[in-house]
This record gives sequence, C-alpha cells and structure tokens, in this order.
Amino acid sequence: MTNRLDNETSPYLLQHAENPVDWYPWGEQALTLAHETDKPIFLSVGYAACHWCHVMAHESFEDPEIAAIMNELYINIKVDREERPDVDSLYMEAVVAMTGQGGWPMSVFLTPEGNPFYGGTYFPPIPRYNIPSFREVLLHIARMWRENRNNLIETGSRLTQHLVKTVSLQPDQDTLDPASMDQAAENLLRSFDWNNGGWGGAPKFPQATTIDFLLRRHFRLGDRLALDLATRTLKHMAAGGMYDQLGGGFHRYAVDANWLVPHFEKMLYDNALLARIYLHAWQITGEEIFRKVTEETVGFLLREMRSAEGGFYSSLDADSEGEEGRYYVWTPDEIREVLLDSTIAEVFITAYGVSDGGNFEGRTILFRPMDDEAIAQQFQLSPEETTRHLSEARALLNARREARIRPATDDKVLTAWNGLTLITLAEAARALDREDYLSAAQSLASFLLDNLFLDGRLTRSWRVGRARYDAYLEDHAALGLGLLSLYQTDFNPKWYQAAVERAEEILAHFVDPEGGFFDTRDDHEPLIARPKSIHDNPTPSGNTLACTLLLELGALTGKEKYSIPAESAIRAMGHRAAASPTAFAGWLLNMDFSLGPTLQLALLGPPSDKRMDELARVASQQYLPRLVVAAGEPGTPYAPSLLEGRAMVNGLPTAYLCQGFTCKLPTNSPQELNDQLEETLKREHLR
Repeated sequence: MTNRLDNETSPYLLQHAENPVDWYPWGEQALTLAHETDKPIFLSVGYAACHWCHVMAHESFEDPEIAAIMNELYINIKVDREERPDVDSLYMEAVVAMTGQGGWPMSVFLTPEGNPFYGGTYFPPIPRYNIPSFREVLLHIARMWRENRNNLIETGSRLTQHLVKTVSLQPDQDTLDPASMDQAAENLLRSFDWNNGGWGGAPKFPQATTIDFLLRRHFRLGDRLALDLATRTLKHMAAGGMYDQLGGGFHRYAVDANWLVPHFEKMLYDNALLARIYLHAWQITGEEIFRKVTEETVGFLLREMRSAEGGFYSSLDADSEGEEGRYYVWTPDEIREVLLDSTIAEVFITAYGVSDGGNFEGRTILFRPMDDEAIAQQFQLSPEETTRHLSEARALLNARREARIRPATDDKVLTAWNGLTLITLAEAARALDREDYLSAAQSLASFLLDNLFLDGRLTRSWRVGRARYDAYLEDHAALGLGLLSLYQTDFNPKWYQAAVERAEEILAHFVDPEGGFFDTRDDHEPLIARPKSIHDNPTPSGNTLACTLLLELGALTGKEKYSIPAESAIRAMGHRAAASPTAFAGWLLNMDFSLGPTLQLALLGPPSDKRMDELARVASQQYLPRLVVAAGEPGTPYAPSLLEGRAMVNGLPTAYLCQGFTCKLPTNSPQELNDQLEETLKREHLR
C-alpha cells in the first residue's frame, strides 16, 4: 500500500512512498488540509543520499506505531531538499535559529499557516545522546498544541518575522576595496590546518571555491603562500580516503580532520567543483597529480553519473547492502584473492594502507600513506614498474568492485548542478584538448535546453521524462555560466544566446530592490518569506552565480545593465567576505573579477578553421581567470558585442587582445598573440 508520494519523481520521496506514514508532498493540498483539520504540520526534509535520513526512516517512519501517532495528530509533509531548495533554506534557517545548528534529516513542526515553532534534525526511536525520542517529541508537541497553542503560534510568528527580513545588499562603499581580499587571505592563513590541509577540524569539508580564491590570489599577486595553502590541501584530499582511489571522484566530506574516513555519499556538485579546481591547479603548476585527479574525477562523472540522455544524476548513496561504505572498503585477503601476483598484491597493499585490522569497522578505506616514489624504493622497483603494477591492480580491483551491490543512484537531473558540471566539462575540454569532454558538454547543453523547459520556462528538476518545479536563481545562473563556458570552447553562438536569455530572466524576475537577487521568481508560489541566499557553501549561492554571469556578460558586451547590479551587490559583501572567507568565497572570486584587469579576446574567422583553434589555444590552456573570449565571423548574429566593428586581417583568422574594449594591434600569428598576452600580464603584474 502506498501513500501520496507514489506519483512523485524524486527518488527520495519515492523511498517513502510505502511508509505507513500518510505523507503528502509539499503543496496546497497538505496546507489546506492542515487548516481544515486544525492540525499542526510535521515537515520532514532530506535527500536520497543522506545516511541519517535513511536511519530515521527505518527507525521511525517505517514503524507502524509511530506512523499511527503521526497520522492521527499531524499533517505530514515530506520534501526533497534538492528539488525544493526554497522550502529547505527557509526552514533550515528557522531550525538554526531555534537550536543553533542544522542538518538533515530536518524535522520541523509548523502551524497550518506554515510558520515554524519547533524543530531539529535526527530524532532517535529511544532517548539517547541527550536527544528525546521521536515518539516523545510527537506526543509533547501535540499536547502543547492542545493546551498551550497560543505560545506556539507566537513562537511561529516571531520566527517567521525573522525569516521575512532578507539580507540587504546595498553597497556600503563607492568602490571595491582590495583590502577585503587581503583580510580574507589573512583569515584563511590563520585558520589553516598545516598538518592536513583545509580549514577546521572534524568533520572536514572540501572547500573548492575557497581554494579557487587562493589560486586567484596567487595569479593576481604572485602570492606563493596562497598557492601553498591551495596545493597542500588538494594533495592531502587526493591522498585521503575521501577521494575514491579506485574509481575516481570525491565523497561528500571526511568525518575526521585528515581526510581519511569519508561520509561515503558522492554528490554531483562536489565532483564538478573539485574537478575544476584541480584543473586550475594543474594549469598553474603543471604538476601531474592535479591533472590525474581532474581526469579521474571527470571520468567518474562520465562513467557513473551520466544518463543515456546526456544529463547528470544528482548523487550516489553512502550505503549499500545495509552498511555505510560497504562498496568501497577492502581486507588484505580480498585484495590477494583478486591480485594473484603476490608482488603486485603486496605493492598495492602497502601503497594504499591496507591492514589486517583496517581503518573502518575492520576493513580498509583505501588511501595513499606513501607515494609512488617511496613505494618504488621500498620494493626496489623502477618508477615505471611501480606505476604499471599499481595501474594493473587498480583495474583488477575496480572490476571486482563493480560486481558488488552498488550504492543507489539518485537519478534526477537538477539544472543548477548540471550547469556547474557543464562549466567544468567545457573548461576541461579546452584546457586539456579533450574532444570526449567537449562532446559530453555539448550533449549536456542540448539535453538541458531540450528537456528542462516547460511551457517556455526553465524548470529545476527532470526525471523519467518529467520536468518539474520552476527554476530558482541558482538554476538560471549556473546554466547561463555553463552555456557561456561552452560557447567559449566551441564558439557556437546558440550557447551564447541561451546564456544571455538566462541573464535577462534574472534581471526581469529575480532582482531585490534592496540589492542582489531573490532565490525565487517574482511569481513563485507564496511561502512564508521569499528566500535570498548569499552563503557559498557547499555550492556557490544563487546570488554569487548570478553576479558571476552578469560580470562575464558585461565584459563580453560592455553593457552596464549587466555589470552595474552585479558590482553593486559585490561591493555590499566586502566586509562579510573578509571576515568569513570560507562562507563567502564565491563573492571573493567576483571581487577579483570586478577589480580586474579583465582581458578580452576577440577571434575573427570561421570557427571551423584550424587556424582559429591555434589562436584560441594560446589562451585556453593557461589559467586566465579574468579572460573572456568571443569568436566568429564578422557579422555573426547573436554574437557578443566584443566582435562588433572588427574585421579579419589579410583574409585570415585574426585575434584582438583587449582591455575595456581597447585593443592591441590585430594579429594572425599565435606566437604574436602569445607575446601580447605575456606582455600584458607582466605589465599588470600578473606573471
């Protein structure tokens, strides 16, 4: 017997469709019923790859006795936070205000009007860890609703008033102050973990955008310390168990301070963001480890997260066979059984820290306590032999692992996360000269434009042929940035035009008169407040992404209607970003771009001409974070303004290197273009 979730598309909601709880999806039906029955609402928010969401579901939502209490006393609503980030962000802010912390599963009690008055995260089936049992909470809240309702309503009203107060992004300075970035860098230095890399203790999260800010700082100022913090962190993460040493890709975070034991879920957004940062580190340093991790992570996405239609799935679960991490861990005997050559087996066991006692519940999470050079010395092997042995071992073990029961896949396609993936695929395609990445990026862009629009409007989510929910600010902005990145890779003007349309939609329907942008469109369904997110963790906020898109379009077109609202919001964030750089790192990237100098490269000629590729390659394989590129034949429709009024010289593909639309002499020569670029970078102290 199923409940009202059986017609949903979200895998998370479908996981609860056979609960004895009479779940409703978020919507008018449930809210109206709460009014009609005069019952409070129990709102449960989670996502498919959430381990503790599964635990609470098994312990409580599958228990007939607890379900009976819920059904009698409450209107019960289940929400997938990934499909409804508006609902999630509003009520998470309320839970944090009530308890000082948040997380998933999120459990919130609401008035029939939707005002929150009590909340928390995971509640156990019996009291433990100073947390009341879920049954106790249910009965206590119901009794309070009967006996002391006015207090609950008053609490809900106060919290709602708190939520209604959106963040003002009115600038407090007339110009951007580089000192904000200096202060942010100092704060990152003071809080850096020199032993393990990264910031903070356990649990430790990857900070992709923060690392990118440090790489930008090195590029701007030649700051070797900033580069050291970034690369040290990237190397520690790649050597730890948070990185999948066999299959590539990163788990969500480490439960310890040294990146060894992960929370085993794999999220699309983490891997898209991290692959791009490792790519940037390779472009700057040329160190092979960074290129290796980039290609292995993109390889994981293409192999395990990509749908047949071309979109990318949301996540892989942490659990399989009823155990967290079971799919990823090993014993020495299992490895020796697969690697019949005893030398290769012992080399691998040593290289990847496998032990009899293990490092995770009697088994071993693979990690790299020793690099290849140290292994070669210990086993008296040549570097080539060591590399070959480990490569053969990984291939054999990966094949064996694929025969295990896989973690479940959340196979819904989310626009924003796919937009971030499109940025990475397109950028990696041009930097690494990978046609397979470019093909995947083009396929992804076509899929999103063909399938994620419903009646002419962009949607948030797609699964099994159904597009659902109006897109949020982050969806429009991330998709726009992905399309813009793809345009700057293959120079197809349709991607550019589609990116412009996303920016126009943002300016028409998301602008907040107090500065910045709301998360929801101006005709979005009414909620108790209109959310406006500015924090950049774990993904860049919708406001950050929108400002980035507008800045890049401003650089390509010279149109102030794009650059002015972005720069205004960025100026308002200087002090916040300086004080809390890991929470606002995306704003720091926008400050860097806005302060400039911004470089513009106009390439005139047929995009199919190989000589155009040679000119484009001068810039595409370097780390040039403030460069925008436009290309096409003179008169190409729907092309950036950067191409207007420029002509091919000698009838050949021609490059114009510009700053603020003031350009150097045009050239047909890749070498001369490279010389111009190097001269410009040296003059601006960027080399």
